Amino acid sequence: MKRVPKMTTDAEAEALLDQDLAELDFAAFRPLDWERQPKSARITMRVPEALVAALKAKAAARGIPYQRLIREAIERAVG
Repeated sequence: MKRVPKMTTDAEAEALLDQDLAELDFAAFRPLDWERQPKSARITMRVPEALVAALKAKAAARGIPYQRLIREAIERAVG
């Protein structure tokens, strides 16, 4: 069986899903679902208003809340 390639972008993941996955070995995968875990900690930071506007625009284009977009970025940074 072939190993699943490491992916760093949504586009790479989508390209993987467009092919036949029967020969890939998914045994090494471990579930990690930060989004479904309870949100019990709060962080506060100051950022430029233009950055917040850009985050909101990008999140709106994806159809998600901007806070989720920020969490996704943090998850990628620690992932």
